[in-house]
Amino acid sequence: MNNKLDTLKKVFNKKELYTQALTHRSWVNEHKGERTSNERLEFLGDAVLEYVVSKELYKAFPDKEEGYLTALRASLVNTISLSEVAINLDLGSELFLSKGEEDGGGRANISLLADTVEAIIGALFIDTGLPPAEKFIDENLLFDLAERARLPLKDAKSQLQELAQSKGFQAPRYQVASEEGPDHSKKFVIEVFVDGKAVGTGEGKSKSTAEQEAAKDALVHALNEKI
Repeated sequence: MNNKLDTLKKVFNKKELYTQALTHRSWVNEHKGERTSNERLEFLGDAVLEYVVSKELYKAFPDKEEGYLTALRASLVNTISLSEVAINLDLGSELFLSKGEEDGGGRANISLLADTVEAIIGALFIDTGLPPAEKFIDENLLFDLAERARLPLKDAKSQLQELAQSKGFQAPRYQVASEEGPDHSKKFVIEVFVDGKAVGTGEGKSKSTAEQEAAKDALVHALNEKI
C-alpha cells in the first residue's frame, strides 16, 4: 500500500467517513441503502479548501492585490492539481465505483479524482476539525509556495493555446452556444474547439468568464486524452 495513503487512513477516527469520501454515486446506485455518496463531503471540502488556501495566500503575500491572489489560488488549486494529489496518494485504487464507471476508466478520470480529494478534505474536517484538513492541504497543495509563486501565472486560455500548438493544432476557437437572460444578468455558455472538435464547455456572466471555464474544461479533457 502507498505509505502516504496508509498515513492518511490513520488520521481518521471514524473510518466510515474515509470510506464515504471514496464512494462515487455510481456505486451507491448499485448498492441501494448501504451508504451515501461522497457528494456532500465534496461540497464541504471545496469550501474548506477555498478558505484554507485563501487564508494562507493572504498571510504569505501581504503586499499583493486581490487580483494576483485570485490568479495564484487558481493556479495552485484546480482540477488538474487536485487530481495530481489523488494520483500521488493512489486514491484511484480505493474508489468505490459501479462496474460501468470502472470499465469506463473511472479510477483514472481526472475530474472524478479531483472531486475525491475535495471529499477527503471535507471528511477530515467533519471527523477531526480544521487543523488536520489544513495539514493535508498544506502538505499536498501548498508546498514550496514561495518558489511556485515566482512562476508566471497563466490563465486557462493561455495554457490551452500552448497545449494545442504543441500538438500542431491551430489556436482554439471559442463559440457562443447559448445566451440567456436580460442585459443586466446575462448567462453565456461557450464551447471551445480544437482541431474542429468540441473539447470543452463553460458558462459565466460574461463571455470572457465563460471562455475561461470552457478552457479549464478542455484542459481536463486533455488529461483524459480527448485532445
